[in-house]
Amino acid sequence: MTTPRTEHLVLPGVLTAEQAAATVAGILAVQREDGAIPWFRGHHLDPWDHVEAAMALDAAGEHTAAERAYDWLARHQNEDGSWYAAYADGDPEQITDRGRETNFVAYVAVGVWHHYLATGDDTFLDRMWPTVYAAVEFVLRLQQPGGQIGWKREDDGTDVTDALLTGCSSIHHALRCALAIAEQREEPQPDWELAVGALRHAIRRHPERFLDKDRYSMDWYYPVLGGALTGAEAKERIEADWDRFVVPGLGVRCVVPNPWVTGGESAELALTLWAMGESDRALEILQSIQHLRDPKTGLYWTGYVFEDGAIWPEELTTWTAGSLLLAVAALGGDEPTCTVFSGEQLPRGLDTDCCP
Repeated sequence: MTTPRTEHLVLPGVLTAEQAAATVAGILAVQREDGAIPWFRGHHLDPWDHVEAAMALDAAGEHTAAERAYDWLARHQNEDGSWYAAYADGDPEQITDRGRETNFVAYVAVGVWHHYLATGDDTFLDRMWPTVYAAVEFVLRLQQPGGQIGWKREDDGTDVTDALLTGCSSIHHALRCALAIAEQREEPQPDWELAVGALRHAIRRHPERFLDKDRYSMDWYYPVLGGALTGAEAKERIEADWDRFVVPGLGVRCVVPNPWVTGGESAELALTLWAMGESDRALEILQSIQHLRDPKTGLYWTGYVFEDGAIWPEELTTWTAGSLLLAVAALGGDEPTCTVFSGEQLPRGLDTDCCP
């Protein structure tokens, strides 16, 4: 095991160098020898959270461990370019949810681009390109005429064409990272450019094309985090529901009106605020969830029920720790993380805001 690179992971009131190293070690302790990163040992792996944890390892300089995580995805990709939604403890032979969710599948592009920016490893990018290409092609086969992307494909091959705003916002980010990879390899993908433009238009202008999940905080901030909404539009959206979702001193609700704040959503909102140029508020959010930190493992509890003071569920998840480390890395100026999540250097695709 290497010594984690923690100088940019030190943040007042959030992490000391020792705490950052402990959090990285906590994720590494959960990772299996084959590279899989389940939520925690004995629980399941899903591809999105697996990538989130791998990106956190790269942000800490644990590039070998992160590469093993991406190699796991390459080895276990389905023939159609997808992955299943859940694998028991990351065991590819123990599939517990055979649905193939589009946002889970797309996120590999974000992780692969982040790893490349962190390492400059062209061999890795060449090796992972077929994996990324197949994943994007799977996702775009579920894109609907209105630009939105269907939620998942069932195990029997049935496409669920209903679209989720959070999932599609994450896919918007992933498609832009996939286009960045294609540009780096000098392999233009004009169909992807059209797809991301149509998806961005749907997110910005057609809320009726998505299932109504307005109660969930992710539907609030993800259009901004995923880069579909920027500037004044982003600020207006965040300000409109700030008091609805943010519990001062405790974090961000997962869903209203439930009295439950969660570490993952809080860290993602902090990353969103940083991308908007509001680092001070981002820092406040991260400081507010330190009550979720477990000092023994360096990991973070998934959530806290503030009406009765209960930790719930009683699980220390790698993706919660991963999302916090990525938010801290962005605030600390880690260049690969900043590049991936600011969106300023990512290809935009073709603008379709003139479309109906």
